[in-house]
Amino acid sequence: MIEIANLKKQFGETTACDIPSFTINDGDILGLVGNNGAGKTTLFRMMLDLLKPDEGTVLLDGINPATSEQWKQSTGAYIDEGFLIDYLTPEEYFSFLGKISAISQENIDEQLSTFERFAGGEVLGQKKLIRNLSAGNKQKVGIIAALIQKPRLLILDEPFNFLDPSSQNQLKHLLTEYNHQTGATIIISSHNLQHTIEISSRIALLEKGRIIKDLTNENAGAESELTHYFEGEETRS
Repeated sequence: MIEIANLKKQFGETTACDIPSFTINDGDILGLVGNNGAGKTTLFRMMLDLLKPDEGTVLLDGINPATSEQWKQSTGAYIDEGFLIDYLTPEEYFSFLGKISAISQENIDEQLSTFERFAGGEVLGQKKLIRNLSAGNKQKVGIIAALIQKPRLLILDEPFNFLDPSSQNQLKHLLTEYNHQTGATIIISSHNLQHTIEISSRIALLEKGRIIKDLTNENAGAESELTHYFEGEETRS
């Protein structure tokens, strides 16, 4: 369970986050949606202790990431290319992650075999440095790296970015199957409203750092309300 309390972050005059209270339950697939500047990435960075809040706390299973590193053992995340070690090949990078997480090479290889279809023959076995991969293939490396440790909490920022339509569909299947098989909590942000609606059990709509709607999404039930909101945003702009 993730508990957010009185979480605030300000950049100058801009409110990047202002969330009095919010709980994410175990096993949720939570989609964070909102326009540019809504605060999605800021929230993720505070959850992962990459950015210090001005006020308030985030607790991951009762652990404050700012005061303990224990949460890292059960959390996988990919925010951007800064998470990658780009002078390694993908295989070297995955092996490195295994070593620092005490996962055997045999286990890493076994895990990688489950991602072969998603990798699409363009990531593994190519002997290319990560820095020389396309943006889409770097994205795949980051997503695989986040999943390879079988985390109980998975955080992905704009995971559909740079992926071709086939890879986007494979990723949707990959994430929903992982959730069903493990009961892991998955949090994604995405500008792709349709993909988010299709895989999320719950959707939080952010505007100017605030969660203005917390929607259940059984049978894609949030689609109408979200579509109305974003169509109204276009009209107002």
